[in-house]
Amino acid sequence: MRKKYDVYGIGNALVDIVTEVDDIFLEANGVEKGLMTLVDEQRQHELTEVIDLAGSDMQCGGSAANTIIAVSQFGGSSFYSCKVANDELGKFYLTDLKGNGVDTNLTEETSPSGITGKCLVMTTPDANRTMNTFLGITSTFSTDEVVESALRDSEYVYIEGYLVTSEAGRKAMKHVKKLAEDNGVKVALTFSDPSMVKYFRAEMEEIVGASVDLLFCNEEEAMLFTETETVDAAREKLKKVAKRFAITQGSNGAMIFDGDTFIDIEPYSVEAIDTNGAGDLFAGAFLYGITHDHSYAEAGKIASLASSRVVGKFGPRLEWHEAKDVLNHLFEI
Repeated sequence: MRKKYDVYGIGNALVDIVTEVDDIFLEANGVEKGLMTLVDEQRQHELTEVIDLAGSDMQCGGSAANTIIAVSQFGGSSFYSCKVANDELGKFYLTDLKGNGVDTNLTEETSPSGITGKCLVMTTPDANRTMNTFLGITSTFSTDEVVESALRDSEYVYIEGYLVTSEAGRKAMKHVKKLAEDNGVKVALTFSDPSMVKYFRAEMEEIVGASVDLLFCNEEEAMLFTETETVDAAREKLKKVAKRFAITQGSNGAMIFDGDTFIDIEPYSVEAIDTNGAGDLFAGAFLYGITHDHSYAEAGKIASLASSRVVGKFGPRLEWHEAKDVLNHLFEI
């Protein structure tokens, strides 16, 4: 019997503020290019004071949220557990999440006092994205936000690697993983960012445990986690901790391990404008594919084409019609 949700996700709830800057701006303001950096509210306020907020795009986000929304846009069913405050941005987040067809634990009535998290996404002309994140109330995300009934009624759980930075987040990751394993729900994990593997490698190893059913990472994350110098060496080591995995390779496409063989996923040529959200969308499109009777090779093609479409525009998401266009292009639905 088909379950209610294809994917149940947990992760940080952040209102994404996507803006365009140049390298001079990053240097002048002491921002390390190409990474996700956690900052306090004062530091983020300093940056928002010197950028063009009026020309910025705002939407509900966070890495896993973008992935879960992608599942919904492609035609899947999804649930997202997260934490926002009862402020204006928290209300905006809830409205935007529901507007994208995602069920959630959030309600206006039960959101606590505090400050909703924000992520300032700075895109440079070379299509690189740099993120400064003030977690706000999402830094206290815990097992309290987990909805066990929804998790049990899902094909996959999807765990965001960014949660590894807090003790409460790590407990929630372990709790969700064990609940899933105890109830026959497959576990997917994303490393989220090289900095999560670089600075929290031991904690990430603890989350991975003996194994996960599906792992998402890029080349750098794969090599950092396995402490290897090449992707070929990394992928052999990953076999020991992930039953299946996808390694994204930017303009070179992706490498999928389906449990038996390696599948090279060809890239789709595109002029990159903004790489923000490419990995999140890849994961969402891929999860949609494998939960809707597509092979791993077909799911890889969906994910690769979807990623190419999103880097060709600003922002971390496709529009609904753009997601459907990807499927129509590949399968003539």
